[in-house]
Amino acid sequence: MNKRKLVSYSKYGYIFAIPFIVAFAIFTLYPIIFTLIIGFTNHEGIVPPKLKLLKDPFENFKYLFKKRGSGKMSYFLLSLITTARLWVINFIPQLTLALLLSAWFTDNRVKVKGQGFFKVVFYLPNIITAATVAIMFRALFGFPVGPINDLLKSLHLIKNPIEFLNKKSYTRAIVEFVQCWQWYGSTMITLIAAVIGINPEIFEAAEIDGANRIQKFFRITLPSVRPIMLFTLVTSMIGGLSMFDIPYLLASGGPDNATQTIALFIYNNAFTQPYKYNRAAAASIALFVIIVILSVCLFYIMRDKDAAKMEKLRKQALKKGRV
Repeated sequence: MNKRKLVSYSKYGYIFAIPFIVAFAIFTLYPIIFTLIIGFTNHEGIVPPKLKLLKDPFENFKYLFKKRGSGKMSYFLLSLITTARLWVINFIPQLTLALLLSAWFTDNRVKVKGQGFFKVVFYLPNIITAATVAIMFRALFGFPVGPINDLLKSLHLIKNPIEFLNKKSYTRAIVEFVQCWQWYGSTMITLIAAVIGINPEIFEAAEIDGANRIQKFFRITLPSVRPIMLFTLVTSMIGGLSMFDIPYLLASGGPDNATQTIALFIYNNAFTQPYKYNRAAAASIALFVIIVILSVCLFYIMRDKDAAKMEKLRKQALKKGRV
């Protein structure tokens, strides 16, 4: 009886993975490792000197927190606060709007007609490039001639045109609005998928018990989509802390550093004179550490406490059983 020769196809999987591994190693892994190294070195200037470790390896990190004249806050901390403010103020309405829309679209009693059309319209801003959005909003809030100024003048709300992009409060508000407008559709689609995944029998049982829409939303929907909300919160926080394109393209971090985020701080140090690559690398490492710490905190705060208690009791029971 002839034995059939077994063919292993696993090697072909490794072969097909080679292009990705090579590209990842060259364009992602190498830059990350190089950044980690130069954060502790003297690497700066158009033609950097011979790479060597600083006498005080943490000199670049200390510079980030160094106060700038007359007790003022360092530029890095100022950028961190600005970034946090821009993210928080755009994320709260973004999440609120996304939750309300997801509850509306998934409510069987409402039965919205043309759901697909509305979902596409709400999601559309997310697929428009940042450059296009920046050009559009620069034109809308143009000075002295622009659609927003013309509209306000026609409604007799202002007499003279406002230079929106030259005032701190207005520029921040525009950046926050743009970020919220761009991303609420993506958050909404993610939450809709989460709500659809909830067992409909739970809602039916709640209706039989006399629960209204608000009670179902707060007692069933929100607790059930907690893992997806955690995912949305963490990914949004990572994106918010690395915010670069809209603040840069819309206002170049101005006016008076009002929209200078950490990513812009890193860019300005690395790619404008005097080209402090080492300080930019140190800021990148600091940003990474901040993101990791905040992510761990969010995972801890939004953990399932009941599941954690049950796991703790299970471990205690196993311990007693062994003893």
